[in-house]
Amino acid sequence: MHENSHQHVEYAGFWRRLLAFTIDTLLLSLLSTLMLATLYGTEYLAQVQQLKEFSQINWLDVVLEQAFPALWTIGFWIILMATPGKLLLDCQVVDARTLQKASSFQLSVRYLAYLISFLPLGLGFLWIAFNKRHQGWHDKLANTVVILQDESRLPLEAYT
Repeated sequence: MHENSHQHVEYAGFWRRLLAFTIDTLLLSLLSTLMLATLYGTEYLAQVQQLKEFSQINWLDVVLEQAFPALWTIGFWIILMATPGKLLLDCQVVDARTLQKASSFQLSVRYLAYLISFLPLGLGFLWIAFNKRHQGWHDKLANTVVILQDESRLPLEAYT
């Protein structure tokens, strides 16, 4: 697909994406907290404030706090092409070249590349504001873009 064919596409900008990310972070935090409180009781939440030694790490906590958000996010991207926050703001994560559904591999790379975008003072995320196609470093590495939603790209299963 040539660059000229991208002119009709509206890329989701920095502020819209930041708001979507904030919504997703709040939702995931709420869900993780509810799951941990359900498993351990509300007294666990008070213990979270205290630092644990590495030898005392509960691996179920690690799964709920690290793996759950990764699986949740990548799963939403694979199935609906957007997380709940992006859905609320009419955004889709798509392949940068074809503007169609990105592959599971691309979406996994995108999630892992969040670390690269975040580490140098969040510069990889800030890059979204200055890039012509509003791509962060994680988008560049995964060859994805975030565009305003076009229902014709959604899989039929999303409507049932």
